[in-house]
Amino acid sequence: MPFTLIPAIILACLLPLAATAADKAPPTIEELWEIIQQQQAEIEALKSQQQDTAKQAADADEKAEAAVVAVEESGSTASSQSSWADRTTIGGYGELHYNNINNDGIDDKKEIDFHRFVLFFGHEFTDKLRFFSEFELEHALAGDGKKGEVELEQAYIEYDIRDNLQTRGGVFLMPVGILNETHEPTTFYGVERNDVESIIVPSTWWEAGGGLNGYFDNGISWDLALTSGLAIPTTGDNAFRVRSGRQKVSEAIANDFAYTGRLKYTGIQGLELAGTLNYQSDASQESGDGLDSGLLYETHAIYQNGPFQLRALYAGWDFDGSAVKAADADRQHGWYIEPSIRPWQQLGFYARYEDLDGARTRDKFKQWEIGANYWPHEDVVLKIDYRNRNVDTVDIAAKSVDFTAFDLGLGYQF
Repeated sequence: MPFTLIPAIILACLLPLAATAADKAPPTIEELWEIIQQQQAEIEALKSQQQDTAKQAADADEKAEAAVVAVEESGSTASSQSSWADRTTIGGYGELHYNNINNDGIDDKKEIDFHRFVLFFGHEFTDKLRFFSEFELEHALAGDGKKGEVELEQAYIEYDIRDNLQTRGGVFLMPVGILNETHEPTTFYGVERNDVESIIVPSTWWEAGGGLNGYFDNGISWDLALTSGLAIPTTGDNAFRVRSGRQKVSEAIANDFAYTGRLKYTGIQGLELAGTLNYQSDASQESGDGLDSGLLYETHAIYQNGPFQLRALYAGWDFDGSAVKAADADRQHGWYIEPSIRPWQQLGFYARYEDLDGARTRDKFKQWEIGANYWPHEDVVLKIDYRNRNVDTVDIAAKSVDFTAFDLGLGYQF
């Protein structure tokens, strides 16, 4: 209570005395002093009580603030944990194949194989920085004497320089063809992948290095990459075979790097046009062996109009070197065309014609096939097809023979 109120209080206390002054004798000085002392004690007690109340209020405010901070910190930790989970993704795909190949008893085959089991792992460190990987087991078993392989197909870091420009570094799929980057079984027709994008491209094809890609609002996008290269053998049964030159980034020889560029157009709804060039100054990674530079050129088109789709692709290699020319393998190329129709959401039909001229005798053939896909769910597919292959030169010793095949497949992705 402020000291300025003391006179007023004293006056209020003296008024009753003044009102009865006529009837009573005035108080003595000692009595007045005693009254003043009593009132002063009451004032001091009120002041002390007010200070205690203020302190209790301050303590309560401090405790409340501490509680709020604790809750916020706890929420921040939970939010951080939730954010980590939200930014991490897991996915995968798999394929089970049954192949029944008939070539008049020369090399017949009836086989069932879990061809691929693949897991994806990805994580976003920030909105601009992310990691992606792809881990694969082929043919169910891997190890000494087993037919399968365990492979790391992708493991790279990607960074957004700006909204329409990205860079990446690590192990990644090469930007070429239709199936090399998108090959989940639910995304294409046929139990087996087409032969042009297996023998010539050769899918699945991954390398290690760095890349840059961007896009424009008009539907044009581009990719550039500097990566490890192929090491194509020059002797043996697989001499000059492109697919046999994939090193899969396993202690890969890096005497000679490869340069890749792709241009793609998707500015019209339902249409994709693309072209890729890949150049390596020494396609065998060894000088003086008769195989020098190699240039891959690939172009493809995809057109979708309602239930109808058409895919077409051409790919070819030009090699320099005395040995590869002597083996008539300096030019290897192939093309295919694939019309399909999906009259119902769950059922689609296709036909495909391929023409290949590869390095080996058995890689020079013409093939047509027909089949169907059934999707009980958009991420699950059942496949059936029939293939008819006619090789350019029959050579039983080289396994270059005509055949027909009936195939069944089950695939999924998640």
